[in-house]
Amino acid sequence: MSSPKRAVLLVNLGSPASTDVPDVRNYLREFLGDDRVIDIQPRWLAWFLVNCIIAPTRAPKSAKAYREIWQPGGSPLVLTSKSVRDKLAVSLGADAPVYLAMRYGQPAIADVISRMKADGIEEVLLFPQYPHYAMSSWETVVVKVYAEAARLAPELKIECTQPFYEDADYIEALYEVSKPYFDRPHDFVLFSYHGIPERHLRKGDASKGHCTLVPNCCATCNPAQAMCYKAQITKTTHALVKRAGLTAGKWSISFQSRLAGEPWLTPYTDKELETLPAAGKKNLIVLTPAFVADCLETLEEIAGEGKEEFLHAGGEHFQHVPCLNDSPAYIRFLEGRVRTWLGGASPTATQRIQAARTLAEI
Repeated sequence: MSSPKRAVLLVNLGSPASTDVPDVRNYLREFLGDDRVIDIQPRWLAWFLVNCIIAPTRAPKSAKAYREIWQPGGSPLVLTSKSVRDKLAVSLGADAPVYLAMRYGQPAIADVISRMKADGIEEVLLFPQYPHYAMSSWETVVVKVYAEAARLAPELKIECTQPFYEDADYIEALYEVSKPYFDRPHDFVLFSYHGIPERHLRKGDASKGHCTLVPNCCATCNPAQAMCYKAQITKTTHALVKRAGLTAGKWSISFQSRLAGEPWLTPYTDKELETLPAAGKKNLIVLTPAFVADCLETLEEIAGEGKEEFLHAGGEHFQHVPCLNDSPAYIRFLEGRVRTWLGGASPTATQRIQAARTLAEI
């Protein structure tokens, strides 16, 4: 009996098709129209807010921001994700093909699942490109993939990786990418994570009695942390701080990218960037570990606008550490997780040499 044909599916957030305002507006409508991103009830009110107020008013500003980071080949997020797909495919060789989809925009999840079905794929390892659980990121990817597979390829067997926020190999990959920056003179490190509404923490707490309710809840062991974004980003930070040997009092956590109307996780990154120089922290390193690939939120919001805010407030040196992107460290991490799923199959020395040569050419 032959073995089932297996494949890997990487899924990230996505980007507009272009920097034209209509394309950005359509992307915002799809993204913000997801009921796991803006979960306001009743849904007609959410539809009205997204389609009649938020998307039309934000599209011109967002289009301008995308133009600041757009590359000749398109969206940095999509281009980097394609490179990750290609490099992982080389590392895996003939053991498993690698597919890439975006939760919003192209390549669409439905199209990629249809392609896998046409290619005769029978088993898939779904690998959401989010280290941490949040209903508006990791969960919406997983739910969408399973829903589209049930509709288009119900015979497809899907296994999903869990959030890898404190996986030792992931922390090591973060350290490897960050170490050259930590080795430079600096007086403070800011870990900036994507924000979510505080309400989402409580919504994910099945006990309804821990998240945001228990003092120092992220440091108090509780089953709720399996679905707590804040607890997980805290564990990522502490693990990397320990691995890098960062000094206590020389680093902190903040949250970026929020919508008005309700409390989001604090402290806010933009406010921190305005106040750090006055506290004597003028040589700053900023990491954005919620993202595995640089995108609008890291390149424009942090490396661009955030840097300007910090320097205008009296800061002297600002360094944004790139995300893992398609670094060798991240490819090794992904390959390790995939090979565990495949059953521990290891490439031969010849295969590793050939893969290394091919990766050097990509």
